[in-house]
Amino acid sequence: MTITRRQFCEGTAAIALATAFTGLAPWIAPALAQDASAADLASPGPLGDMALGDAKAPVTIHEYASMTCSHCAHFAVTTFPELKKRYIDTGKVRYILREFPLDPLAAAGFMLARCAANGDTNKYYAMVDTLFHQQTTWVVRQPLEPLKTISKQAGLSEQDFEKCLANQEMLNGIEANRKQAIDKLKINSTPTFFINGKRHSGDLPMDELAKLIEPYLKAG
Repeated sequence: MTITRRQFCEGTAAIALATAFTGLAPWIAPALAQDASAADLASPGPLGDMALGDAKAPVTIHEYASMTCSHCAHFAVTTFPELKKRYIDTGKVRYILREFPLDPLAAAGFMLARCAANGDTNKYYAMVDTLFHQQTTWVVRQPLEPLKTISKQAGLSEQDFEKCLANQEMLNGIEANRKQAIDKLKINSTPTFFINGKRHSGDLPMDELAKLIEPYLKAG
């Protein structure tokens, strides 16, 4: 998939901000890789990782998600809160969300989460959570105003909002993360999870996720 400036403008009705997104590389559907080595997952990309949980937890989960992905939103709304309560907050799981936008609008959502956070992991995940919960309000033909409203609630002024979406360096960092995931991990769908390096694709329900996590805890 090639994202053109015209497609971005038509899809978002945000012509004034469209030039910030012309750098997104074409989408490539690569061959499927089953697992990932520690080295494959070690690099957080130029923007760094936003990690939750104990760095010494016996289980590490990497999720590659897109902000406009309905399956990712369903996981975030229905499964992630229990995952966090049961495993992340108790020190059993370290969780890392990595940005894998499938389109420019998804990239915009991640950029706004980064800007709202200003380096604070908890604020980042709070914004991501809000965007996923309200996905149907802003993943629309004219998303600019609903995104402004959500961003304002997260503490961003209109000037902050426009400055954030014009931040080419941040967009380049998100795109670099996406490209690395394609080239190194052969990711071609969202959500994709790596649980201690083992690949699992799709919207995993909590009972299935628990079955994948528990053996590592017993082994430890």
